[in-house]
Amino acid sequence: MFIKQISVSLENMPGMLSNISELLGKEGVNIRAISVADTSDISTVRFVVDDPVKAVNILKSNGYATKETDVLAVETPDHPGGLNAVLKPLKNANINVLYLYPYLGRISNQAIVILGVDKIQEAEEVLTRNWVKTLGKEIYTI
Repeated sequence: MFIKQISVSLENMPGMLSNISELLGKEGVNIRAISVADTSDISTVRFVVDDPVKAVNILKSNGYATKETDVLAVETPDHPGGLNAVLKPLKNANINVLYLYPYLGRISNQAIVILGVDKIQEAEEVLTRNWVKTLGKEIYTI
């Protein structure tokens, strides 16, 4: 089960990320997971929201170029070394983890991470075979 991640590139200037948050918040869109990576001039913001279609429409109508990507949301044990329950099966299957970042909600006692991988379909199959729970659209309501 894949979920939608939205990415935007922002100039590295004060208030740029705040503007995105304000636009989405005013329209009732909640950011559930977020990652910001910067270079000298541009920051790449990746996020998962509770209503991806609405978020893209809001951002585009306000002049932001968006990119939508399928990613995985997976439960991971929340203890030292627990992340390796997700990473090791991917490593063994020669699947590259391009990036990961935490989801802000929880299901039971498990942490949730968002994964960008180079072979998403294969990654989902490998994780399922290794008893790692992947989440689908329910991620938007946690």
